[in-house]
Amino acid sequence: MRKPSRPGIRAGARGAALLAAAGLLITAVPASAATPPATEPPADVIPGARTATPALVDGIREAADAKASPADAARGHLAAKESRYKIAEPGRDLAPVQTLKRGAEETVRLQQKHQGVPVLGGQYVVRMENKGGERVVTGTSGKYFTDLTTGVTPAVAKDVAVRRAVTATQRRLGGHRLSKDDAKKTAPLHGTAGGLVVIPRGEGLLTYHVTVRGTHPATGGPVLQHVYVDARAGFPVLQFSGIKTLTPPKAATGTAVKKADAPADPGTGTVGSGTLLNGAKVDLNVSKAADGRYVLADRARMADGSKAALTTWDARDKDVYDVLGGWPADLREFGSAGAEFGKDATDAGAVDAHWAAGQVYDYYKKHHARDGLDGRGSAVNSLVGVTQFGLPYVNAFWDGTKMVYGSGDREYKPLSADLDVVGHEMTHGVVENTANLVYAGQSGALNEAVADYFGNAIDVTQSGTAMDHPDSGLIGEDLCRKATPRACALRDLNDGATTSKDFLGATFGTDNGGVHLNSTVFSGALWDMRHDLGAEQADRIVYKALTEYMTPLDGFTDGRNAVLAAAKDLGVTGQALNAAKRSFNAHGIVAGWEEALGVDSDELLGKLNTTGTGVQAGGGWWTVSQSNDDGTEPYSVYAGRADGTGAPKLISPNDGRYHVHPATDGKTVVWAAYGATSVDVLSRPIAGGPIKKLYASTTSDVSGLRVENGVTVFETLGLFTRHVVHLRPGDVTPTYVDGGDDDVLTGLPSLAHGRIAYAKLYPEDGEYRLGVELLDPRTGKKTLTERLDEPQTLGQTGLNGRHVFWLTDENIADGGRMGIRRANLDGTGAYDISAEGKPGALIAADLTVSESAVTVNASLPDTSYRNETLPKNWQLTTDGTRKDRVSCNRGEQLSPAALEGTRVVWIDGTTGWTNLVTRTRPAGRCG
Repeated sequence: MRKPSRPGIRAGARGAALLAAAGLLITAVPASAATPPATEPPADVIPGARTATPALVDGIREAADAKASPADAARGHLAAKESRYKIAEPGRDLAPVQTLKRGAEETVRLQQKHQGVPVLGGQYVVRMENKGGERVVTGTSGKYFTDLTTGVTPAVAKDVAVRRAVTATQRRLGGHRLSKDDAKKTAPLHGTAGGLVVIPRGEGLLTYHVTVRGTHPATGGPVLQHVYVDARAGFPVLQFSGIKTLTPPKAATGTAVKKADAPADPGTGTVGSGTLLNGAKVDLNVSKAADGRYVLADRARMADGSKAALTTWDARDKDVYDVLGGWPADLREFGSAGAEFGKDATDAGAVDAHWAAGQVYDYYKKHHARDGLDGRGSAVNSLVGVTQFGLPYVNAFWDGTKMVYGSGDREYKPLSADLDVVGHEMTHGVVENTANLVYAGQSGALNEAVADYFGNAIDVTQSGTAMDHPDSGLIGEDLCRKATPRACALRDLNDGATTSKDFLGATFGTDNGGVHLNSTVFSGALWDMRHDLGAEQADRIVYKALTEYMTPLDGFTDGRNAVLAAAKDLGVTGQALNAAKRSFNAHGIVAGWEEALGVDSDELLGKLNTTGTGVQAGGGWWTVSQSNDDGTEPYSVYAGRADGTGAPKLISPNDGRYHVHPATDGKTVVWAAYGATSVDVLSRPIAGGPIKKLYASTTSDVSGLRVENGVTVFETLGLFTRHVVHLRPGDVTPTYVDGGDDDVLTGLPSLAHGRIAYAKLYPEDGEYRLGVELLDPRTGKKTLTERLDEPQTLGQTGLNGRHVFWLTDENIADGGRMGIRRANLDGTGAYDISAEGKPGALIAADLTVSESAVTVNASLPDTSYRNETLPKNWQLTTDGTRKDRVSCNRGEQLSPAALEGTRVVWIDGTTGWTNLVTRTRPAGRCG
């Protein structure tokens, strides 16, 4: 929640993730590329993208079976209109998820299944009206994927999928570093295999859904990562965080404990009171428990229905990883000896959380006839006072079952102190029980936008703030102890963000694909509509769009279509409907907006459509992995000339394995091939010839490959092991640079001029030390570089003909800043070309070196995400006297690889695709 001090802003150092600029799984498709219908559609049909099923059908009144259940009537309609919907067997391939009834209106959500396997994000919605013994269908919307043909028999064992999901998460969260904490030999992450899921790309990808939980290896924060592992080749093809936070988390996620309900003692209902953190005295619905205590359990609001409670729990002795996705057995309701809750409850944020939860419940009940977050009167639980390893936790999140509010610190109050924050988190619960917008990419930004919209709508409604007040759009403005509301606010729905000026192409490693970064583009449009149409009408439109039109993979354009269709359904016409359209137009949310984003770099290979792999270069050549246009094909390795001449060459076979982590010296390409049972290291000359298998492992993952003059270097990663190995020409087995000692960890290798450099964690005098070591593989001579201070973390190494360079972190409390250090090749003369403790220090995640330049992939220290602080490539002279941006492109930049002089190739996400691009010289200061 904090305007983050953001070590977590770093993307995976060398992993290029499939960008989410046009949604989570459906890559950017201009309007002209949408699948055309067989016949000219009516004016109220919006075609689907790369599917024959329409994205939206509206303005119809077609008879349906009045005697059938709503779900059967809905599927019967789809079957009867097969020529329109192209759904051959709705009864077989669409499973009922939810039926929402409001008066005569019925909304049925249906989950697509492919040969019995759920399709990620495949939901179709049918809207009906049932009155007077007659039922009619009034519209449909959603995503049903008609091109799925994949088989559903996995070739990968579940335990292999889990292991690879865990190591992939380790690489994403901490693979760009080697830390003293890595010596603890504990398992910070563990995975649980769910069922099979089809990812709807092209013909479909059969995957295992693995949930990885634990603590962040770098920050100690909680982790809950959804990882989808290809069920035929075992490569993780998609991963994103499942924690819905108020702001980009400082530490991305947590460990779940026993999951169980912990209902409060029914007790006796009464009215108590308490004081909010802003000093206001408020009434509180409380209960008197059997032990005589008064507890913050509100049973009055749902007394006439489910009789469930809105309960506030005391979690001041709980760390965030204790409560994420679980329920500590000793958790107790926040209690008091009397019905008046005093300073203790106020200071913990308990009074604010309890009062605000009631306000949010009342809003949804009064304005939308919704009974609780799930619409069925289920319990509402809020945990207050949560810490992180005993230190202040400044964030709030919805974990799928409850709201969790951090303790706050000297700058921030407890996170329940602002009604819009509570409304935001509780609305995540509403979203999860309706459209269930996937929390990544555009659908995740849409999720955040809706949560912000309703959270703020509830806040300004309760406070009486006018929509034309300059602070009406502020989110979290009341959280600070001293700062002014505008200085404190986390976001502003009146910030005027547009797709053309402000949308940022971000990978899933950064803010889950920009869920917070890009949310005000859409929430700003909704807020403008509220200003123009009035609160009551706009709120009804957005709620109807959420509950009756939107589906899990909707992006911004889908969201626009849903809102406008909902407005028409509510009778909005003429000037009011045009005002709603103008709101979206003003924020650039129009068909094809993704195609209008420009760059200052030269494209070498477009639309990589890959994740978890990067680019390397050498000898005037680059090498990278690429999938096909829809991302369904396992990755193949290509190589090409850095100057763009000639056509790229296919290096690897297209054999169903994932060919990743390639490296080249301009003569040979080496790479890792992920198959169902093993990970192999392969090599092939660029000029052509047979593919050689250099290494195979059934227990370890492989990354960090490098090659030079026949010598191949890479690192192996197991649950508790990490080792750099090398193979010389003719070697049958690899040589461990660290001897394979279980007490030593090595990683982050580089290779140049016949030397190997790597980071090393080793025991010395009863403690673990970090250092950078050089090895001559011809002689076996090792040289440990001079240590200036005591590093806590080391990053990527790099070599040229005169020096070894590396990233170093000696102060882990400075928000992730790293120094850039160099030493002579004999290990002497170490000094910082960019000091960690001086102005201009970067939050660096990757490094690559030429003879004249050092390029790092890094973020700037800042209090909030913005374009300038996304991962970008920075280039320094080898003595550090000059530092420039390599490119002024607006999106995320990843995996730089140096060539001759100042030329760099990298993976760029500005356009919404991941493209391989280059520049011959740095762009400069970028404004």
